[in-house]
Amino acid sequence: MNKSEAMLSYQQPQSFWLASTRQTDYPRLNEDITVDVAIIGGGITGITCAWLLKNEGMTVAVIEADRIVQGVTANTTAKITSQHQLIYSKIKQTMSVELAKQYAEANETAIRLISDIVTEHNIDCDFMPQSAYIFTQREGYVQKLADEAELAKELGINASFTEDVDLPFQVKGALCYEDQAQFHPRKYLLALAEKIPGDGSHIFEQSRVIDIDDEKQYAVKTEQGHKVLAEKIVMATHYPIYNKAGLYSARIYPDRSYVVAIKAKESYPGGMYITAEEPGRSLRYQPSEDGDLIFVGGEHHKTGQGPDTREHYQALVEFAQQNYTVEDIPYRWSTHDCMTLDGVPYVGHFSENTPNFYLATGFGKWGMTNSMVSARIIKDLMLHGQSPWQEVYNPSRKTITASAKTFVVENLNVASQLISGKLTYVPEEVDVEPGQAKVVDIDGQKAGVFKDEDGKLHVVDTTCTHLGCELSWNSAERSWDCPCHGSRFTYDGEIIQGPAITPLKTGKAQKD
Repeated sequence: MNKSEAMLSYQQPQSFWLASTRQTDYPRLNEDITVDVAIIGGGITGITCAWLLKNEGMTVAVIEADRIVQGVTANTTAKITSQHQLIYSKIKQTMSVELAKQYAEANETAIRLISDIVTEHNIDCDFMPQSAYIFTQREGYVQKLADEAELAKELGINASFTEDVDLPFQVKGALCYEDQAQFHPRKYLLALAEKIPGDGSHIFEQSRVIDIDDEKQYAVKTEQGHKVLAEKIVMATHYPIYNKAGLYSARIYPDRSYVVAIKAKESYPGGMYITAEEPGRSLRYQPSEDGDLIFVGGEHHKTGQGPDTREHYQALVEFAQQNYTVEDIPYRWSTHDCMTLDGVPYVGHFSENTPNFYLATGFGKWGMTNSMVSARIIKDLMLHGQSPWQEVYNPSRKTITASAKTFVVENLNVASQLISGKLTYVPEEVDVEPGQAKVVDIDGQKAGVFKDEDGKLHVVDTTCTHLGCELSWNSAERSWDCPCHGSRFTYDGEIIQGPAITPLKTGKAQKD
């Protein structure tokens, strides 16, 4: 066991954001109710959207399958920035400079809006202005960063190219955005959530949505059998759970990444950093009651694919040890992001034929500002029928055809995952070490078997209940992950993350 493995061996993944805040306890939906707007999903987008709409006099119901602000939102690095890699050059090339300007204005506005909300409502959420940097150690990226800096300035962002970066290693250059920020997302959102219930509005937890009836007004049905009736509906579930329109399962793919929170002997100079090249590395600072932390992130790959997931944590620890004197690793976590074909989120009407059904998804790795942008676009569309940023974010945008090559590549990958598990030979003997899992063949059927530390076997059907892909074992989080659309399940088959709405079938281990 090497040094990085030793530092992680005793620790189960845990998000700092969750560990440093209280758990919520909003009620289940236990009766049929009627509101103006039903919002499916209680993450940063759903909570922000509900808060904005209630402030406009509408009644809302947030319907969350688990606990609010506990999924992807609680596993972010929480950078509030309009610096989304080299997005502006990409939008200019594949869409237009006018749409690049829309995207820039939307995300720069989002930073100011979050800052204003924190100030106006006196929210204690570790909000701190920061500069954001994309840096490179490769000569081939220097001109790309310089070009992006010039374009960003043309679009109204306070951006510049620099070679002077306060990092513990040499860089060839960096793109700097001033006037960006960071915060504690759960402290911020739990404060907003408290303002939503009352006067006809609600938050419901542990109320998984399993169906949507759209014959007259919308009827959102939960697994307990109760309904929320609403004239308008917002799908804010990270990955859409509704498959009757939009073909989003063919237009989004999940990408997983990792964070280790370290305590270092050295002090952190400030700023938020990310690499331009692979392997991706991200750095930011976070104060805590037990001392300052440095978040080291990166190591992305398609969810459910790639090597043993524990290797990604180890790689981040090794990077940290190369650049800091690491004294402790109190937290580590991972997340997966919904990636669109052209890198721009899908926000607006769910389809061209659903004027009262709205969607926000595909934020890539930049959900802090894009969630606020989404909430503002949806609010404006509901109240005014238009938004100044609707064209670039339009889920039905025609420019998506420019990403046809990505569409083909990603869906060939999905197709291969649909059949891959059916073609692999697995020994019949169930030989599993405690804390480990494997896929086995039981009477001609694939099954996932996990052995816990007490020696008990937990058996599940490894076919994802969403669209039938074969699941892969995630050793770092001890979960069964879908390589097609990102659903995740516990070793007992319960849903950790959608779009799946049905748990896995389970079995029992039998003696010969």
